Amino acid sequence: MSVTTTEVTRAEYCVIACAEAWRDNGEVLASPMGLIPSVGARLAKRTFSPGLLLTDGEARIVGLDGEAEGWLPYRQHLTMVTGGKRHVMMGASQLDRFGNQNISCIGDWERPDRQLLGVRGAPVNTLNNPVSYWVPRHSRRVFVEKVDMISGVGYDSAAAAGPSATRFHRIPRVVTNLAVLDFDTADHAMRLVSVHPGVTVAEVQEATGFPLVLPEGGEVPATREPTAEELRLIREVVDPGSRRDLEVEPV
Repeated sequence: MSVTTTEVTRAEYCVIACAEAWRDNGEVLASPMGLIPSVGARLAKRTFSPGLLLTDGEARIVGLDGEAEGWLPYRQHLTMVTGGKRHVMMGASQLDRFGNQNISCIGDWERPDRQLLGVRGAPVNTLNNPVSYWVPRHSRRVFVEKVDMISGVGYDSAAAAGPSATRFHRIPRVVTNLAVLDFDTADHAMRLVSVHPGVTVAEVQEATGFPLVLPEGGEVPATREPTAEELRLIREVVDPGSRRDLEVEPV
């Protein structure tokens, strides 16, 4: 079966891009936060990252069918976190050019305009294991020059804190409804890796509150196509109810 871009929805490109975050991760705990990252993690385990460990989000390791395969007590979970054996994909209310993330408040911390989730586990996640990000609506409200409060630690903040903060710190990628980004630059400034089919580089830059680094040569490729088998798995096995389209509408 051949696959063309007209057959693939925007949500499915996002699933593929999220799945790629866990490529070749080996036996680590995938902790996706959000619907499309969860579909991506399960697709990755079924295809190119069979060693991934999936969790029910509470206390168990689960298999491909969702059935419990083992117990994951809180103390063991924390051991995995502090040893870098976990790859989280979190959300972000704000994200800046060096990967600092805010999920705590909008406005001045002493008197914020809006209270959000709170810092929660973001500092521990970002300092102790790889953390990627999923942003379902790419906009200047999210991608800001400077976050109002640092919840998840970015590259500049980790470097300022010293070796103890950089030992396990890594932000492999950021996936949005428009594009894929990373920090693979000399100063770890955010780079545009690919745009989803139907999206232009200008549209991504316009939706971002700071200049993005472009790949060497200035050419930005399209996000990779899913294979026919990956599409089948997404549509028939992992997410047959098309819940992914509730998070990112078809375009």
